[in-house]
Amino acid sequence: MRGYVVRRLGQAVLVLWAAYTLSFVLLSALPGDSVNNRIQNPDAQISPEAGRIMLEFYGLDRPILEQYLLGIRGVLTGEFGYSLVNGKPVTQLLAEVLPSTLRLTALGLVFGLLFAVVVALASNYAPWAWLRGLFGTAPALFASVPTFVVGILALQFLSFRFHLIPSVDDGSFLALLAPAATLGLLIAAPISQVFAHSIHATRRAPFVHVLHAKGAGEGYIFRKDVLRNSSLPVLTLLGLALGELIAGSVVTESVYARNGIGQLTVGAVDTQDLPVVQGVVLLSTAAYVLVNLAVDLIYPFVDPRVLVDGRTQRVTRARRTLGRKPVARVVAPTPHRLPPEMAMP
Repeated sequence: MRGYVVRRLGQAVLVLWAAYTLSFVLLSALPGDSVNNRIQNPDAQISPEAGRIMLEFYGLDRPILEQYLLGIRGVLTGEFGYSLVNGKPVTQLLAEVLPSTLRLTALGLVFGLLFAVVVALASNYAPWAWLRGLFGTAPALFASVPTFVVGILALQFLSFRFHLIPSVDDGSFLALLAPAATLGLLIAAPISQVFAHSIHATRRAPFVHVLHAKGAGEGYIFRKDVLRNSSLPVLTLLGLALGELIAGSVVTESVYARNGIGQLTVGAVDTQDLPVVQGVVLLSTAAYVLVNLAVDLIYPFVDPRVLVDGRTQRVTRARRTLGRKPVARVVAPTPHRLPPEMAMP
């Protein structure tokens, strides 16, 4: 177990370093930034001395390699630099909008799992074939409708026509329901499809037929065996679903006029605020890596074979080594031939 955890932690650190390096290279290759654009703008009326002080303050006058190393040191100490637009620390800007996005993504994950479980169970256990087929087409429907279309329709009917939810974020829990449900549909499509297929395959496994032959009920078999054997693909998708939630929050927060990571990202891209963009990328990557790390650590409790995989490989190699040792050959004795006159007719 210890070696498994150490390998997963090492992979997480490697992914974080690769994400920061790639984002730094790509953002540094962009032409210009907010500070240089402001200095070169004649309407800003910034003197050369003031421009030099601004570049020195943000570290933009240093070589690119030195900027990269300083950025790595800042990340290790929890400092992501300062915004090129308003001069505020990036950590402060992220801390101001992060709680709103966390509430939205957490409730969106709950809605997505709820939709996926209902669709997967109904498509396998519904009493009528037409109802099972109807729920079987739901994942394709969820995946084909864009998020902004669902958000606009929800606002049109639930807010403007029936006045059930507020049209803007007023800080209430009621204003969070529609954006979270819209975001949940985004991840419900792949999870429900994979979960339904996994349940369908597990129900046709030989051990399930044996349990049926012993008189076990459908509910007992589902709770004790089908659910556990069908949940491994869903655990894998949960780690991937976080990326979908973070990407979908940009559109969802824009449609419902919510202040969060999505709005901060859109504003930073529009103004070429590179430290803020890099901070958002690193924060999203860290959240994605932590969720996948948690899924990897949960795997051994659901399927203990994950831990014995390396042990099995070592046993296999040992058997191959033993197989190369010389083994004494056992030769059966050759029977004596009988004379023709003593042979059986």
